[in-house]
Order: sequence, then structure tokens, then C-alpha cells
Amino acid sequence: MAREGFIVPVETQASLKKKTAISRSWMLIDHSGQGTILDLDKYAIMHRVPINARDLRILDPLLSYPSTILGRERAIILNLEHIKAIITTEEVLLRDPLDDDVIPMVEELQRRLPPLDASCQGQGEDEEHPGARKDIEIAEENEFPFEFRALEVALEAICSFLDARTRELETAAYPALDELTSKISSRNLDRVRKLKSAMTRLTNRVQKVRDELEQLLDDDDDMADLYLSRKLNGVSSPINGFGVPDWFPTSPTIGSKISKTSRASAATVQGEDDVEELEMLLEAYFMQIEGTLNKLTTLRDYIDNTEDYINIQLDNHRNQLIQLELFLSSGTVCLSVYSLVAAIFGMNIPYTWNEGHGYVFKWVVILAGITCGSLFLSIISYARHKGLIGS
Repeated sequence: MAREGFIVPVETQASLKKKTAISRSWMLIDHSGQGTILDLDKYAIMHRVPINARDLRILDPLLSYPSTILGRERAIILNLEHIKAIITTEEVLLRDPLDDDVIPMVEELQRRLPPLDASCQGQGEDEEHPGARKDIEIAEENEFPFEFRALEVALEAICSFLDARTRELETAAYPALDELTSKISSRNLDRVRKLKSAMTRLTNRVQKVRDELEQLLDDDDDMADLYLSRKLNGVSSPINGFGVPDWFPTSPTIGSKISKTSRASAATVQGEDDVEELEMLLEAYFMQIEGTLNKLTTLRDYIDNTEDYINIQLDNHRNQLIQLELFLSSGTVCLSVYSLVAAIFGMNIPYTWNEGHGYVFKWVVILAGITCGSLFLSIISYARHKGLIGS
């Protein structure tokens, strides 16, 4: 080939490999908890999951999109910090699954979702014990649909991640602030400055997740869009005749035969109770992320109080320096007067009174010293009277 002799530098190869891993590495986790690493581009993802390119760009790690939870016709677009996923009623597509921060979520998804061999084993036992089979069916009807279980794992992962980062920041910040109050030095100031910058970045990340959950909780229509199983099940009521939630579809093709108008009218008839369970789920993690934000707010207040205390200390030191400068300036003025007297009598000019009056020297020295001391005390007394220096 024409490029056989072309050698790419090591750094370029590593960067290209990293970009390729970021843009094409996905993990597919099905309803049985089985995970498969896939190498897919955006066109393959769009062909596999019915989403448009605009929604897929939200999951691009090279683009800075805020935290987002979007409900589409047959998928949920999830962009929460490092967790970027596409959730359907049967599978989860997780981006960059080999990232150290994403691996705990992958493990939790595989643990939470029922394994395939346990389901097969349960079906074999059902043939011998009809009562156990009935209990399993009731348990399946009562549990959350697949998309909500996956969403719950994602919310738990991001809340736990941010809370862990907050605890690490608290562990490093509080001792550093206490050390700064005891000893103000360049090293301690630079350490606190870095911690404050890290706290600001972390607060912004937590605030974005909190705002997204709050916005989702304030809009029932957005929460209703996350009910993928209901839409696939023909927008049937989630409560069956026995008062038990019925989340699972009877036919996978019914959802494609129902128009948007019929879905909207059915959602109106169902009322506010339709999103109650999802609302309770979101509220639980909203309170958790709110608690994390309160920890950061408390830490910010502690930093602000420490800064105020340091400023007070610096002002006190500055006042002490001003007092010292006033003392030195007053002493300099008095010594200048004394030097003036000495200079006058030290001039080499013949005066008639300069002869035969040697006894006057000691009185000149004594009177000049008394005058300069009185002047110094007068200046200090005036400064204290005006409150310029402390008593």
C-alpha cells in the first residue's frame, strides 16, 4: 500500500486509540443482566435504538452537555456526568463501560437484574409447585419495569459517586482550614485555594444533577414520557382489576399501532396517580443529591467564615504595624528636633557668647532632651485620644 512506510508517533497512536475508545465503546446489558462489549458508531446505535442524532450527541463525551434525562418514544436518554446510557424496555446501552467510574454501575446493573439461569430454574420449579409459580408471577407484576430499575441504578450510582467525592473533599478541607487558621502561610493558603476550586467545580456538578431532577419532578408530562413499558403496552392503565401494577407488555407490536393522540387522551384519563411511583423514586434521589449539595454549602460557609477570620487577623496585624510606624515616626520627629539643637550649637562660627560659658552645655543637653521627650509623649497622647492606637 501507499502508506506502508508511514510511522505514527507513539503519542499520536495513544491519543487516537483513546478517542476511538471514547467514541465507539459501548456495553449492552439485557434484561437478564448479561453484559456484552460492543464497538458501535453512532449510525449503528441509531439503527439499533430508535433515537435521532441530536439525542445521540447529548451522550458524546467530547461535547459539554449538562446533565439530562430525556424520555423518548422507545428509549430514555441518560446523561449524568460520566454515566451516559440509553435505556429501553429490554436492554441498556452504556457508554465507555471500562471507565473506572462506570464499572461500579455495570456491576450493580448485573447484580440488580434477574440472572438468566435463576429465571430458568424458577420456571422448572413452577411445574412442580403451582403455588410458587403464582407467587413469582405476583412478584413480577409488583416490581418496577426494566427501564425504571436501570434508571434507579444510574441515579444511585451518580448520587453515591458525588456523595463520595464530597466526603473526600470534606476530609481534606476541614483539617486544611483549621491548619490555616492556626498558621497563615503561603503553603496553607495555596492548599486551601486548590480545595476551594475543587469545591466550586464539584458544587456545579451536583447542582446540575439536582436541577435536572427538580425539573423532571416539576413536569408530570416529562415523567410520563419515561414509562416506556406503558407506551409499549398500548398506554393501558398500570393498575389491573386486582389492584396490582401491570407493567409488562402483552405484545411488543401494540405500541407501534397507537397514535400520539390516543396516548395523550389516555394519559389524561389516567390522572395524576400514573407517575406517582416514578415520582417517589425521583424524590428519594432528589433528597439524596440535595443532602450532598447541603454538605457542600456547609463547607462553603465554613470556608467563607475561615476567610473572614483570616481577614480579621490580617487587619489586626496591619493595625499593629501602623501603630509601630506611628511610634517610629514620632520618635524620628523628636530626634530631628534634638539634632537641630545640636547642629545649631555645633556650627563653627565665632560668637562672643561662645567663650567662657562652658557650663551652659549640660543645660542645653538636658533642656533639649526634656523638650523632645515631652513632644513625643504629646504625640502619643493625642493619637490615643483620637483612637488611632490602642491603649
